[in-house]
Amino acid sequence: MLTEKEYTMTQGDKSAYTDKQKRQAKHIEEGYEKKGVSEDEAKRRAWATENKISGGGKKSGSGKH
Repeated sequence: MLTEKEYTMTQGDKSAYTDKQKRQAKHIEEGYEKKGVSEDEAKRRAWATENKISGGGKKSGSGKH
């Protein structure tokens, strides 16, 4: 049987994101938490939302155009 840690997916590397994208994702995450969403789910939703808004990581060398 898998433990919760083994079962959950790991979070991706956020180094390809700009400071602005990271700040926006944190702000979005806090909004979800205020609505009663768990911390992990709020973080997942926040990054999904930020990716939709900005198109994902934009730092130089991230492989994005």
